[in-house]
Amino acid sequence: MKKRYRIKKNDEFQTVFKKGKSVANRQFVLYVLDKPDQEHFRVGFSVGKKIGNAVTRNRVKRLAKQIMFEFTPYLKQDKDYIVIARQPAATMSYEEIKSSLQHVFKRGKLLTHRQND
Repeated sequence: MKKRYRIKKNDEFQTVFKKGKSVANRQFVLYVLDKPDQEHFRVGFSVGKKIGNAVTRNRVKRLAKQIMFEFTPYLKQDKDYIVIARQPAATMSYEEIKSSLQHVFKRGKLLTHRQND
């Protein structure tokens, strides 16, 4: 993902946590904050140490980033998103993670167009 699409700073994460809304399923928690003056969405990822070792955590983040990249045309653009992985995400395949993230976005009504996968 390009730099302008990322949330990296702790205070930006905290703003989304405090002021945003959350949607969750067993594998992921999604925090969303409206940013009407923003022309494109931004996303941050959080995978805690409870998920596994560094290799496992980085794998989950890599897969989640790729899936967010694929969802780009379908996401509402004027928002900040934070994706937090939960324990079951560590053992999931790419397809399972994609399905789970799509479920969370649908629960939050955050997809603009219907995605048929």
